[in-house]
Amino acid sequence: MSRGEPAGPTGEWVLLSYRLPREPSGPRTTLWRRLKRLGVAQLADGLVALPADARTREQLEWLADDVTEANGTAGLWVARPATVAQERELAAGMAAARAAEYRALAEQCRDAAADPAKRARAVRRLRGEWRAINRRDFFPPQEREVAAAALHELAALGGDTVVPVQETTP
Repeated sequence: MSRGEPAGPTGEWVLLSYRLPREPSGPRTTLWRRLKRLGVAQLADGLVALPADARTREQLEWLADDVTEANGTAGLWVARPATVAQERELAAGMAAARAAEYRALAEQCRDAAADPAKRARAVRRLRGEWRAINRRDFFPPQEREVAAAALHELAALGGDTVVPVQETTP
């Protein structure tokens, strides 16, 4: 621990350590995609983390089972970062990843607004993307509100005023 750096309080995190055989590559690719969909913080090769709650623990338990079924090894851990700074760094990295996703979503909304023929389909698709990002957004960045506004504007252009802005983050 660094001098002058507070040791706590930090929140609990659930960690998945895993190792998969190189061949066949299918299980490795599937795991990588599922981890990305969950929005994990990559701590090291074969070690990822999420803020601990019942949902994230269950999701990582399922992935650990998938790893062992693919002839790999997996362990699930609940831990606390040693310092507040470490936890802030994890949270900042996760928030930055979500911010990039929200920026891309806002840009797609602006692009879709230019094509009236494709607006309705774009609204449905982008709402789905919004929900997917929102599910893995543990530390909402400012870009979340920008994306929500862009989606709301796109929906309003198409005569649809129902948008998922009210959805809460995990």
